[in-house]
Amino acid sequence: MTGRLTRSDRPGQTVSNWSYQFTSPCAEPLPLDALPEMTFLALFVLAMTGTGLLGGVLAGMLGVGGGIVIVPVLFHLLGLLGVAEGQRMHVAVATSLATIVATSVSSARAHSRRGSVDWTLLKSLLVSVLIGVAVGTAFATYVKGPVLSAIFGAVALIVAANMALRREGFSLVAEVPKGLLRQVFGFIIGGFSSMMGIGGGTLAVPLLSLCSYPIRNAVGTSSALGLVIAVPATAGFIYGGWQGIDLPPFSLGYVNVLGFLLIAPATVLTAPWGARIAHSINVNYLRKAFALFLIITGIRMIVSLF
Repeated sequence: MTGRLTRSDRPGQTVSNWSYQFTSPCAEPLPLDALPEMTFLALFVLAMTGTGLLGGVLAGMLGVGGGIVIVPVLFHLLGLLGVAEGQRMHVAVATSLATIVATSVSSARAHSRRGSVDWTLLKSLLVSVLIGVAVGTAFATYVKGPVLSAIFGAVALIVAANMALRREGFSLVAEVPKGLLRQVFGFIIGGFSSMMGIGGGTLAVPLLSLCSYPIRNAVGTSSALGLVIAVPATAGFIYGGWQGIDLPPFSLGYVNVLGFLLIAPATVLTAPWGARIAHSINVNYLRKAFALFLIITGIRMIVSLF
């Protein structure tokens, strides 16, 4: 006896109308309502919680932000749970951004208390970052899932190369650019971060480091930047996916509320564990291992398009 999970594909319907049937070669399909819903929800809860736990540990160990971990893991888990391919990447990106709203609040407050948030720099980037977020979110909600996968895969490979090859103390210029170049800098961070479902740190920290900016201030300022990116981007994905079809249960636009409620607390819980682990082992090996993970992830996402 086998089973299959089915859903309504009528326009305007979401996957809240899941149904499950046991099938047998000797009998007609028999619908069972209670068991399949409980089974699906149990798998969903385990998958989302595990994603948050893993994302928090790696974020704490490597300082890359949970989004770069959460998005690819969530993307593949949603596939295993039967979410439509066309919506899978949108849901992964949007749900990741929602979790960043929660985690970046506590992170930014902690860094601010230590004086590592450069509010002057943040204010100078605010407008360009928000414009980048608006453009990136509008683009992301408009294009098909495979396009987002390609963008994520390409940027993941760039981030991986930076992590694997970066030399400590290496920089290109003596200070953070001013004027128009700084605004371009902010636009790129806001645009790509919102499209990829990541916080500001994944892109801002290496870029600021290349400008001879102190690493502690780069991490602290980027944590506050994550909140600036995640709040409007999350709102944009909610609006953009409001009439979406084939979305998983408990979705608000493209944001899966259940996934958010499970991932965010788990990430907050395990990030300190990752930080403690980072102080007890050689982080350089961890960075190279994670770079390998990103390379594999990036290549898989790009290859899956063909």
